[in-house]
Amino acid sequence: MSKKPIAPFLIAKDEEGQFRITIRNTRFNSQNYPIVTASLQPESFKTVVAARAHAKLQLGAEAGQFASK
Repeated sequence: MSKKPIAPFLIAKDEEGQFRITIRNTRFNSQNYPIVTASLQPESFKTVVAARAHAKLQLGAEAGQFASK
């Protein structure tokens, strides 16, 4: 099990070449095991920069909270 926290915002390229944002929430069960739930956002973006800007303005993201795939 990894002790490194999971970045709450994942930016990944989809099949059409557009970038999509996935919001990930981490909670811990009674044995302190991380349980991660993810929800893909409906918006798509042409660039990673546009996706990051949207996440910062609309979703309250901060620097260091992004992961890319």
